[in-house]
Amino acid sequence: MKNSDQLIEKMKLQNIKPKPGWHFTSKTILFWFIFICSVLLGALAFSVVLFSIQKIDFDLLEHMSHSSFELLIGLTPLFWIISLIVFLFIAMIGIKNSKKGYKFSYSKIIAFSASLSILVGTLFFIVGGAKWLENKFSVNVGVYESVEDKKIKMWMKPEEGYLSGSIVHVHEEYLEIKDFNDKTWTIDISHANIANAVLLEEHEKVKIIGNVVPDSNFRADYIKPWGGQFGKRRNQLKNQ
Repeated sequence: MKNSDQLIEKMKLQNIKPKPGWHFTSKTILFWFIFICSVLLGALAFSVVLFSIQKIDFDLLEHMSHSSFELLIGLTPLFWIISLIVFLFIAMIGIKNSKKGYKFSYSKIIAFSASLSILVGTLFFIVGGAKWLENKFSVNVGVYESVEDKKIKMWMKPEEGYLSGSIVHVHEEYLEIKDFNDKTWTIDISHANIANAVLLEEHEKVKIIGNVVPDSNFRADYIKPWGGQFGKRRNQLKNQ
């Protein structure tokens, strides 16, 4: 008896029925669907990671008394980093369980999935999608702390020399600003190093490094634009 006949006879004895072709086709489509969705979700997570890196204030690394590690932990979007890792892992499972997934090593699958997520995520970040997604999470998910919230928290420590807010009035040697807690401060700028990107205009947001002095006053050593490089670019456009 041929091996194939023996196999058929064994299947009959054990009441094993062969699965139809559509079952395997559906399984392949399902796992590729999981892979594509996971890569896209990973791309969204990566775009927000890029957005948060853009928002990190490296000025604080230079001036803060605490460790750089503490600053990075305070501003790192752990939720999105963990999401990126999870989605890449799911994508790996998806492609590994596809029809020809056994031909690829785990390292190749991870590299392929990560490359796709990075590429798509970078494009999403460039067109402004990461900021939109971050804002949506901030508004609709109560427990979520946005990158902007983290940044505000880091720059609202006047007792440690960090203050931020919107300019209310501009005078020759001092500013009046309202911080993000709606408290008004008088800022002595007579000896301050003011970045070229700063627009000393009402409603302009700034971040300040200096020292608290009596009666809700603050003596500024450095004044920088709240928006970082974006603020610098806007200033250049205005002067053209």
